[in-house]
Amino acid sequence: MGQEFRVEVEIYGEFYTLKGDSTPEQMLAVAQDVNRKMKQLADNNARLSKSQVAVLAALNLSDELHKLREEYESIVRILEPEKNNAKPDS
Repeated sequence: MGQEFRVEVEIYGEFYTLKGDSTPEQMLAVAQDVNRKMKQLADNNARLSKSQVAVLAALNLSDELHKLREEYESIVRILEPEKNNAKPDS
């Protein structure tokens, strides 16, 4: 199993300790994405509670992920015929 890292992050005014096998830089980048999305949503609607901001941020980020997966799968489908038509080396 890979090395486990720990990193302290701040998301929307709260501090968290993240643990995982991702690099500290990757964990910080993910936390910054969540923090940025939450601040953006809160700035657009000051009446949202903290939990509403968190749920909307999760929904927005999940939507982005689903769209990227669909794009990826579309690209893979486009490239698969080329892979299947390639002649093996003799």
